[in-house]
Amino acid sequence: MLRKLIVSGFVMTSFIQGGMATPQDQVQNHQFSTLTIVNHPLVQHKLTLLRHKKTKPILFRQLLEEIGLLVGYEVTRALEVKEKEIETPLTKMTGAKLKNDVVIVPILRAGLGMAGSLQTLIPTASQGHIGISRDPETKKAIEYYFKIPEVKGQTFIVVDPMLATGNSVIAALEGLVKRGVPIENMIFMALVAAPEGVKAVTAKFPTLRIFTAALDEKLNDHAYIVPGLGDAGDRIFGTL
Repeated sequence: MLRKLIVSGFVMTSFIQGGMATPQDQVQNHQFSTLTIVNHPLVQHKLTLLRHKKTKPILFRQLLEEIGLLVGYEVTRALEVKEKEIETPLTKMTGAKLKNDVVIVPILRAGLGMAGSLQTLIPTASQGHIGISRDPETKKAIEYYFKIPEVKGQTFIVVDPMLATGNSVIAALEGLVKRGVPIENMIFMALVAAPEGVKAVTAKFPTLRIFTAALDEKLNDHAYIVPGLGDAGDRIFGTL
C-alpha cells in the first residue's frame, strides 16, 4: 500500500528560473532542451519541507520517498508501451504493457532514497547499483562499485537526488555505456539540480532525458547546490 501523502497547512510559493511556478505538472526548460522540471504543487510543497534544515532524518526519508513517487510518475510517462491481448471476465480486448523491461540504478548511497519509490511504481523492475565517491579536493568521481543486470534492451532509470557538478552522474552514465547500454535507453532522475551540473551532463550526453523537481541557482565554492538542501546522503541516513 502506498504511504499516505503528507498535505499539511504549510504555505509556500515556488519559483523556477526566476518566475513563479505554473500550474502544469511539467515545465520544459528552455535553456536545457532535454531537462524537465516536475512542477506539481505537491512536489514543490514537499521539496520546501525537505529543504528545511530542521527536518529530521525520519521525515526527510519519508518526504524523499513521497517526492520520488510523484517525480517518478512523470518520469515513467517517457516509457513506451506495446499492445497485449488479454481476456477480461466479459470479453477479449487489446490492452497495453511496457515495451521494455526497466532497470532502476541508484547512484550510491543517496540514490537509494529515491530508488524505492520507483520500485513501488514498477514492482517488476530489477535494480543495479553504482558506487561513486567524490574526491573532496579535485571533485572528480571515483567508481568503487558497479553491478547491473545483463543488458537486454531495458530502459535504465539512473537515480541520484543531487545533480551538482555532474561528475558522478557522468561517470555513472559512462560506466553504463561502457557496458553496452545505449544512451537513448537511459533516463536520469534527480531531486535538485544545479545549472552547472545540467550543463556538464548535457554537454557530454546531449540527448539524455533529465527529470528534476527543481533547478536551483548555482554551486558554491565547495560544489554544494545553492539553495539546495545540504548533503542528501547524510540527511537520509542521519550521518551529519
